[in-house]
Amino acid sequence: MPELPEVETVRRGLERHLLGRTIERVELRRPDLRFPFPPGFERMLSGRIVENLDRRAKYLLTRLSGGVTWMCHLGMTGRWTLLDANSTEADDGPHDWVVLHLDDGGKAVFTDHRRFGFMDAFETDKQNQNKFLSKLGPEPTPDYLTPMDLADALRGRKTPMKSALLDQSTVAGLGNIYVCEILFRSGVSPKRSASSVAGKSGVTKRVERVTAATHDVITEAIDAGGSTISDFVNVEGDLGYFSHSFQVYGREGEACVVEGCNSTIRRIVQSGRSTFYCPKCQH
Repeated sequence: MPELPEVETVRRGLERHLLGRTIERVELRRPDLRFPFPPGFERMLSGRIVENLDRRAKYLLTRLSGGVTWMCHLGMTGRWTLLDANSTEADDGPHDWVVLHLDDGGKAVFTDHRRFGFMDAFETDKQNQNKFLSKLGPEPTPDYLTPMDLADALRGRKTPMKSALLDQSTVAGLGNIYVCEILFRSGVSPKRSASSVAGKSGVTKRVERVTAATHDVITEAIDAGGSTISDFVNVEGDLGYFSHSFQVYGREGEACVVEGCNSTIRRIVQSGRSTFYCPKCQH
């Protein structure tokens, strides 16, 4: 599933091509994706100008004229393809479900062969009431996530750190891949309880390390265009390259990258997801 860095990469690509464009017509080729499209969805988008493209956690938020926000979640396999007026590429593939027809003759095509993605539209000033957005924690970037924020979110929770960081109300946008990398860089075991990391008050050294590692991993991943694990590509069809920087994810049985460590990377399953870690460096 695309995580925050991949969604941010898509947002930047869409921004370059859609900003200032008018959506002349919306073509829906089925009544639903993961969820049904909201009533009047085509009407809410058609005729509006794309004024801004934002992101909240793993959600793309396209701000339209007239105070409307169009929300898109990519799910596991959703992707956007942009076709200009002279493109010879077809927009009628077997899994091309949504086509936006733009005022310059171009098109934006949403493809999702597993149909786990979904879309919504709402009045922008009611964003905090949206059921998908209302309970999200802070963004995992330096401008939003502080050590105190993280300590407060973890304190008193007996759940393992891996699970705590995957909880979107703790930190928004983190997924399995990046949490594995964050915990490795911070030297914290994915099995350690969240409460033991947070301590009873203030900010512990472990919380400081996890916060700093979160900032670094997410920033580096965005700069690298995300990670290509399955079939993720950006709107121009390019791959993400942060996967070349993985230090634990997907490296079961390989030597730890830390100099002087003679251990190997292990894989365990937590809440149905693979966790990769170094048993010597993370404790």
